[in-house]
Parts: sequence; structure tokens; C-alpha cells
Amino acid sequence: MTDTALEAVLRRDRAVVTAALVVIAVLAWAYVLWLAAGMVMPGSAVPGGAGDVAATDMSNMDMGGMDMGATVAPGFRAWATADFAFIFTMWAVMMVGMMTPSVAPMLLLYAGVGRKAQADGRPIASTGWFFIGYLTVWVVFSIVATGAQWLLARLALLNPSMAAGSAIFGGLVLIAAGLYQWTPMKGVCLRQCQAPIAFLVSHGGFRSAPLGALRLGIDHGAYCLGCCWALMALLFVGGVMNVLWIAGIAILVLLEKTVPTGQLIPRISGMLMAAAGAWLILGAL
Repeated sequence: MTDTALEAVLRRDRAVVTAALVVIAVLAWAYVLWLAAGMVMPGSAVPGGAGDVAATDMSNMDMGGMDMGATVAPGFRAWATADFAFIFTMWAVMMVGMMTPSVAPMLLLYAGVGRKAQADGRPIASTGWFFIGYLTVWVVFSIVATGAQWLLARLALLNPSMAAGSAIFGGLVLIAAGLYQWTPMKGVCLRQCQAPIAFLVSHGGFRSAPLGALRLGIDHGAYCLGCCWALMALLFVGGVMNVLWIAGIAILVLLEKTVPTGQLIPRISGMLMAAAGAWLILGAL
């Protein structure tokens, strides 16, 4: 590619970044939908223990010889290394699909600021490093989420559809997530996500060096994690592979970060979560 052609591409940084984000998000969601489509859960499960849990038909999904049904549902057998790897991959790709739309405004701003700040106009590489740093935070979260799923499965708190196995457990998670929506930490982290310009200014602005952009992306990802981790815990209530539940949480995250209502959306949603959790617990008593 000639220098002139390269410069023309770089001047279209917003279009390039947008196209890349769309492709990444579409691929991640396609993977999640493919997994969900292959899971055919039974109509009921016997709650008598590990040996009594109903079998899960995974629609002939081989996954390289791994018993996917035993992996995603609790009580079938102990997880092997391949099971941990598979569940981690599932979480990591799901986080990419859920969080990419909400970070898009930050990435587009970063690329635009970079083009104006640099005489040679090369913001795309730095934006890529920023995005990698951001995703690194969610990959680390995916490791934690995988461990949490393993523990909950071991304690028989998840049913074969990877949702809360009891109304009391589901209600407690909803109440905890709802209360977190009102905490000062949620507010601090959300403000950093809602105001990309303020975030850049307070953290030294655009970084052209790969390591600097990577660290800045990690910083932004940490704020995003502080804002959204409790919402991700709700996946254990409605089902880790429940596509409608996943989409609902992703939309809530997007609305919180992009709609200029301050703390209104998280506080309203927090009250609704806590109320739903209390209703579930009371109904189970």
C-alpha cells in the first residue's frame, strides 16, 4: 500500500474502528448463539443430588470429544482441564460480545483524539492496543467467573441450564446486585464510563506508544468492571446461556453508559432487582 493510500485509510479512523468493532461483536454473538442453539435442556430435573440430575442433550455437539453437557450442568461429573478451558472461552467470548458495544464511544473518541493529536495521523494502532487492554480486564474477569461457575455447580446451586437452582439463591443474587447499583463505587466507576473525554483528560490524554495505550485501556476496563461486575453476576440467575437474559443485561449496560441520565438508570434498575429478589425469596418461604 502506498503512503498516500495508507494516509487515506487512517483519515477514516472512525469508519475503520467502527467496522472492526461491528465485526468483533457480531462474531462474538454468533459464537454465543451457536452454543445456545446447541443446548436442548430437559423439561425438568430431579433435585435429589448429583446422580439424580437429568441428562442434557447437547444436540450431538462433540466439542472434540468433550462431554459438553457434563461441562455446563452441575452434578454430572468433576470438571477436567478441558472443561475449565471450554467454560473460560465461553465466558471470555460472551464478555467481548456484551461489552464491545458499550465501549465503542470511548474507542471512537480515542481514535479521533489520536488523529488530531498526532501530525502523522496514526491513531488506529494505538486504539487497538487500548482495546486489547480493555478486553484484558474482562478476560481476567472471565477466569474468575469460570471459577465461580465451578464452585456454584459443585455446591449444586446451579441447575442444568446454568441458572439459579433455587429461588432463594437467585433472590439473594438479585438483591445483592440491586444494592450494588446504589453504592458510591458504582457511581464513581459509572461516571468514568459515561464521560470518555473526562476520563482521557484525567488520565493524561491520548497515548501513542503501545504500552501506554495498553495501560490506559486496562485503566478504563477496570472502571468498567467496577461498574458492571454485579450485573454480570445476574447471569447465574437467569442462565449463563440464556440468550435473552444475556441480551437484556448487555442492553442495560449500554443504556447506563450512553444515556445521559446520571445515576437514574442504575438506581431504578437496582430497586427493581432488589424487589424481584425479595419477591423470589418470599415466594420460596
